[in-house]
Amino acid sequence: MREWERRKLLGQWGVRNENARERREREILERDLAGSPFAGRRVRPRALPFGRSGDRYVASLGGPLPYMVRLREIEAETLAHERALEQAWRDLSAVCGGDDRRFERRWRALAGRWNFTAVNELIDRHNRFYPVESQLPMDPLTRDFALVNGEPYRRPPLDAAWILKRFPPQLARAAAA
Repeated sequence: MREWERRKLLGQWGVRNENARERREREILERDLAGSPFAGRRVRPRALPFGRSGDRYVASLGGPLPYMVRLREIEAETLAHERALEQAWRDLSAVCGGDDRRFERRWRALAGRWNFTAVNELIDRHNRFYPVESQLPMDPLTRDFALVNGEPYRRPPLDAAWILKRFPPQLARAAAA
């Protein structure tokens, strides 16, 4: 989440004046409450259906949930692949000297052969089980699971295109890195 979004949500700058939309909503609410017997009185809040529960507390005592462990493993393995690929990218630039076409051809071949089996299996398990393990709510409009921090929970598998996006087959960039 970006800093300005966090500030907007949390209101860390203090109380701000209402904007036009909030003013309209307040006026509509005041009109609706004009003859209500509850106007000006405290109303007890309703119990939320997704509040704290005993099963969640007990589950928290067992340590991180499986999806949390799996996400940590995905991040660690992805980082390990990135480090190894960066080293291979630099080494290949040194081996190829100044031959751009040779570097591009060999780098694309290496990217096509790179083995992502272990991390892609973790990603596949994450995509299948995350909604259930995290009790992700459904979005009735899309008939799919709700977004997580504004983004889909599904992660794309790692492949040659992922490599070429991060480490393009350009000798000049590899040599400069």
